[in-house]
Amino acid sequence: MSPRPAALFDHELLVVTGKGGVGKTTVSTALGVAAARRGLRVIVAEVAARDDVTRTLGGELEARDQEVELAYGVHHTSIEPEAAMREYLIDQLPSRTLAGILTDSRVFAALAAAAPGMRELLTIGKVWELAQEDRRTPGARPYDLVILDAPATGHGVAVLSAPHTFAGTARVGRIARQAEKIDALVTNARRTAVVAVARPEELPVNETLQLRDTLERELGLPLSLAVVNRVVPDRLTAAEAQALTAQPRASRAVALALVGHHRAKAQRAQVARLRRGVDCRVCGLRDLHRPAVDAAAIRELAGELERVL
Repeated sequence: MSPRPAALFDHELLVVTGKGGVGKTTVSTALGVAAARRGLRVIVAEVAARDDVTRTLGGELEARDQEVELAYGVHHTSIEPEAAMREYLIDQLPSRTLAGILTDSRVFAALAAAAPGMRELLTIGKVWELAQEDRRTPGARPYDLVILDAPATGHGVAVLSAPHTFAGTARVGRIARQAEKIDALVTNARRTAVVAVARPEELPVNETLQLRDTLERELGLPLSLAVVNRVVPDRLTAAEAQALTAQPRASRAVALALVGHHRAKAQRAQVARLRRGVDCRVCGLRDLHRPAVDAAAIRELAGELERVL
């Protein structure tokens, strides 16, 4: 059975994923603000050297693997597999110099790049490290909650599956033991929750339903929450829309109102289809109709999430 939505922030790790372009980073950041308001020490982790969260919350990231505190008490880091590899080798090898030589080696870098799933394992390995009470990084404080702004659905699942794949392939040795520890976090529904983000449209809803099936089949994880982003309100009742449609010569304002009504109706149908297809809570975030999402917008969206979590 899926964890109750009210217990979402009791997990150690939230993985936010969905079809590309649906607003995963916006939802990840809003969840971070909502969690921080509840007194949690929270960090939002982006991947592949992205730093959209810092721009949204008005911060500045000097180094991609740096952990910085932004607005509303939300911390942020951007994970680069190369930096994660260096950190891992420093922890595993007896000499920092040797670790540096290895990570700077072209041959080693080529081998790491060629190993299927290595980049994904290094990425989720750093996420795992952020969630540990006894952190690998000297002087680093632990976090109550880590929110992973994961890649789009297919790649996001690959990141989560990487530890299990490597644990089975390596079987013995340090990499196998490390992968098993990471897998124990990622595949435990009491410790890790997956949040799916979708737009109220056919293709994003289809991908969310596929994600539900893939998570259960490959990781044994349920969806804990589905967030439908950029929902438009319907400002007309069915009777009002019918009356306006019957007008012989509608004005431009009436035509626009009817377009908005039909769009909202189509969105409601997609949200209803999503609700029928998943076993978790589905909540909507309204379309703020702003050219860019800034800290003020995130605060509003966090408030909407707080009312349903």
